[in-house]
Amino acid sequence: MDIVNRFIRYTKFNTTCNRKNAAEGQIPSSEGQWELARFLENELVELGLEDVKVNEKCIVTATLPANTDAPIPTVAFFGHLDTSAERNTDTHAQILPYSGGDLCLNPELGIFLKQTDFPELQNYVGDDIIVTDGTSLLGADDKAAIAAIMHVLTHLKANPEIPHGTIKVGFLPDEEVGLRGAKAFDVEAFGADFAYTLDCCAIGDLVYENWNAGDVKVVFNGQSAHPMSAKGKLKNSLLMAHKFIAMLPGGEAPEYTEGREGYYWVKELHGNSAQTVLTMDIRDFTVDGYQQRQVFLKALASSCEQLWGEGSVVITIADRYSNVENSLQGENRYPVDIAFAAYEQCGITPNVVPMRGGYDGSILSQNGLPCPNIFTGAHNFHSIFEYLPVKSLKAAGDVVLAVVEQTYRRFS
Repeated sequence: MDIVNRFIRYTKFNTTCNRKNAAEGQIPSSEGQWELARFLENELVELGLEDVKVNEKCIVTATLPANTDAPIPTVAFFGHLDTSAERNTDTHAQILPYSGGDLCLNPELGIFLKQTDFPELQNYVGDDIIVTDGTSLLGADDKAAIAAIMHVLTHLKANPEIPHGTIKVGFLPDEEVGLRGAKAFDVEAFGADFAYTLDCCAIGDLVYENWNAGDVKVVFNGQSAHPMSAKGKLKNSLLMAHKFIAMLPGGEAPEYTEGREGYYWVKELHGNSAQTVLTMDIRDFTVDGYQQRQVFLKALASSCEQLWGEGSVVITIADRYSNVENSLQGENRYPVDIAFAAYEQCGITPNVVPMRGGYDGSILSQNGLPCPNIFTGAHNFHSIFEYLPVKSLKAAGDVVLAVVEQTYRRFS
């Protein structure tokens, strides 16, 4: 089975994550992830891999033993089982030739992938493109990763003359709802030395830098009073929250920033005059910048508390994940160097992208498993206009195989 048909087969599993179930602590958050996990388990067993298992958290792991005595570090590859919750309908993937202009996904509903909306389509004129019928996500995020990894394992089993060290794979649940599979993953027991996720964008993209990310909760405690006798008594926590928000740095919000520019993101505000709760995200690519944002918010909360009274403002800041680059410094940078060599081997120019978000590798890295992020070739994640050029999917598989080969060359 070629990589394209393999990918399309995986898209037939509806693995849409369920945010409500995730919030209630269920992992995986959807039954479809179990179905795909068990299917992959059977494929891995039939392929002849060792230590194949699906644990109680729906984490799939397996090992392809080394076929050489050379002291090669153990490399791992990861994909995630779930697809985003923006759409929960079944995927009807189709392969369409692209000759330029707008691409009709669904003539009955009049749904088109428009070149004016997605100008990068011009890079794929003359190629075949995998799309949906415009009623669902495609699920290339992240079933393209699973397809590429399984394709390479199949190739290595069929070609035992290709020397390689120990290779491990992991397929994780619920990446789209807080990287929950990665957080539940036992890095130490897994036993890999370094790893790669395939959870990125266009052909050539390479990520080894992302946010230092934190969650912020600010509770404003006011004092309720009847309006007929409120003068001097009412402390309206809603207005306190709005004044706090107004004192955040202008322009440092997601809608005003790009590249490596950090931000404060006001995400949710709810309450009444007596108590209001504000939730925020803080993001910064540098450790110093991230820490400075924490210091600023704590100082702002302290100043407001002095103004409004003791206990009027209570702030809590918790780390969510750290920048992968923090784990790839000095002698630990070799996974990045191997990725560059693999791209070069495949004739692909690396496009280094600072990811303005998190991925499983950010959790795996901070837990001791350095993990850059390789492209799958897909575009428009989380959208009914998600698409995957066939040549890009095949290139993702080529790069995974080249990583294996470059690892052997580097350490043999």
